[in-house]
Amino acid sequence: MSCFFFESDHKITVNVLVACHSGHEYAERPTALTWQGQSLKVEAVLARWRAPGEKWFRVRTTDGQFFELTYDEVADEWRIQQP
Repeated sequence: MSCFFFESDHKITVNVLVACHSGHEYAERPTALTWQGQSLKVEAVLARWRAPGEKWFRVRTTDGQFFELTYDEVADEWRIQQP
């Protein structure tokens, strides 16, 4: 998915650029993301869960940062939060 992103004073950012593996459906597993202008590769998906209309992923990047990524299936957009 290609989206522009913006960052706010809060720890949640919407419309981020997230690359993901997609098999029989979109967004099966995130593989990379853009955070504060940096491209980061996802080293591991630590947890994944679903909520109505959303897919959630807790990931660790290769530089050791942790993020929660949410894909909103209805709005077709990603949100990112750094705990």
